[in-house]
Amino acid sequence: MGKVAKSGSKKLEPVTRDYTIHLHKLMHKIQFKKRAPRAVREIRKFTLKRMFTKDVRIDTKLNKFVWSNGVRNLPRRVRVRLSRKRNEDEDAKEKMFTLVQHVPVESFKNLQTELVRDE
Repeated sequence: MGKVAKSGSKKLEPVTRDYTIHLHKLMHKIQFKKRAPRAVREIRKFTLKRMFTKDVRIDTKLNKFVWSNGVRNLPRRVRVRLSRKRNEDEDAKEKMFTLVQHVPVESFKNLQTELVRDE
């Protein structure tokens, strides 16, 4: 009936999920000239919270999309694919890293977090 104490932390497995990040609410009361760099940091923070990897790599297409309207006028939402992968580098500190990629969508209506099957 009681809870059993767990020994150690759960091992991380490679997984891929699609998320929608609402950038507009994260950028509330942030001065204009710091919005796009802050948005990239917020995406990094969002990824760290969901995927539990310190090594977060943001794809150049996602960076271009965030900066597409300039430093001030960010896209309100962005759909991203978070892929937790094994680090092939032997001397790396972290065993896993997360790749964050942009997923272009027509509309953000009724989108949920989705598990993506790896090919």
